[in-house]
Amino acid sequence: MTVFPSGLRVCIAGVVVGVLVGCADSKTEELQQWMAQQKSQAQPKIGAVEEPKKYVPQAYTQDRVVEPFNNQKLTSALRKEAGYSGNTALVDPELRRRKEALEAFPLDVVTMVGSLLSKGQPAALVRVDNLLYQVRVGNYIGQNYGRITRVTETELTLREIVQDAAGEWIERHATLQLQEKAK
Repeated sequence: MTVFPSGLRVCIAGVVVGVLVGCADSKTEELQQWMAQQKSQAQPKIGAVEEPKKYVPQAYTQDRVVEPFNNQKLTSALRKEAGYSGNTALVDPELRRRKEALEAFPLDVVTMVGSLLSKGQPAALVRVDNLLYQVRVGNYIGQNYGRITRVTETELTLREIVQDAAGEWIERHATLQLQEKAK
């Protein structure tokens, strides 16, 4: 290995730095010239802006259609869902009337516990969920459109409208008999 005196080392280092700085300046100038040339040659291509489309409002045509929450629409949807067919004359009047309180319960939870005469008309006492109700001929009871047709001291007779196996609406009769507690 050759050892250079410290003065010579400084001199060699200065020459190397000078050469590097000289090269850097010339390359930087060339790069800046090239960038300026490219900038001047580049022309932006901007197309013409299309005119906006004219807004044409659409007429609202749904005002003549049945309202979505209308009872008529709900009834027809329920008929389709349940598959009503054939003899709907029996069930149509039942669908149009307002339901009575005892129609929310199936007949097997309704028990007849007594009978009485009210204003000369026979009436029955029925129990549902430990509540007593007074019913008479013409009242509705049960979930199958059951209408009370006769009230006696010992039983309550009603007509129900149910679907048979073929999907036809038919009438059937049911009775609730007086339930006496054993003493």
